[in-house]
Amino acid sequence: MKLSAITLLSILGSVSAFAPSLVGSRASTHLDARRPFISGNWKLNPQTRDEAVSLAADIASKITDDSPDADVALFVPYVFIESAMSAVGNKLSVGAEGVCPQVQGAFTGAVSTTMLDSVGVKWALAGHSERRVIFGEADEYINAQCLRIIEQGMSVMLCIGESESEYEQNLAGSVCAVQLRKGLAGISKEQMDRVVIAYEPVWAIGTGKVATPEVAQSVHSTCRSIIAAMYDQETADSVRVLYGGSVTPESVDELMGQPDIDGALVGGASLDSEKFGRIINFQV
Repeated sequence: MKLSAITLLSILGSVSAFAPSLVGSRASTHLDARRPFISGNWKLNPQTRDEAVSLAADIASKITDDSPDADVALFVPYVFIESAMSAVGNKLSVGAEGVCPQVQGAFTGAVSTTMLDSVGVKWALAGHSERRVIFGEADEYINAQCLRIIEQGMSVMLCIGESESEYEQNLAGSVCAVQLRKGLAGISKEQMDRVVIAYEPVWAIGTGKVATPEVAQSVHSTCRSIIAAMYDQETADSVRVLYGGSVTPESVDELMGQPDIDGALVGGASLDSEKFGRIINFQV
């Protein structure tokens, strides 16, 4: 576990994050070995409680006996959490879009894990690019969030990903290595069963651009190699790695057909029950 960022990068060596040799290199890590996870991030939407309840109920209705055997979750604004929970019943999980690492005190506007846990929340996001870029959340703060979420007995979805300029410089693997190393610091192998990784190339979030399934698969495979270096191969093979970045009904099937893509973190399409319902009912 005590690997420096430089050590991690040296382990990766000169291998590009998009090297063809990484694509589908371990059939043992195919989706069949891990339970798929389809999740939606509502961000600063919708605008009223009634809209949130209606949307959540409509999405829950798309999960039927014929749906894939997968976990489904919605990450929603704090004020809608309990209403959304009531609307979806036991069809899916409702999580928080973030947490404050502190438990209590003079932190105006913050929401703690104890507060969330008390209303039944079991999942929370950490490290989303909008929190990193717009709100200035650094890797150390994101790591504190992850540790606090796990300490509370909850599970965390850690978001990682490169900017467009980093992508163009072929630095996706390096960026993911640093963000994984810093975000997972202090989390044990045993605790990794409460961690899901969401790879979201920043250049694809909300832009309509989607990494090709081959590019996404290659970066996911690289992420597994990084986790194997940090922990071991068993941990790397068991951790679910989701893809996020303008996932649509048109792109989901091919993405989910990749051996190292275990699900999706969906933004805009999760605000449309028909579109998100199709993503939930992906076909491979």
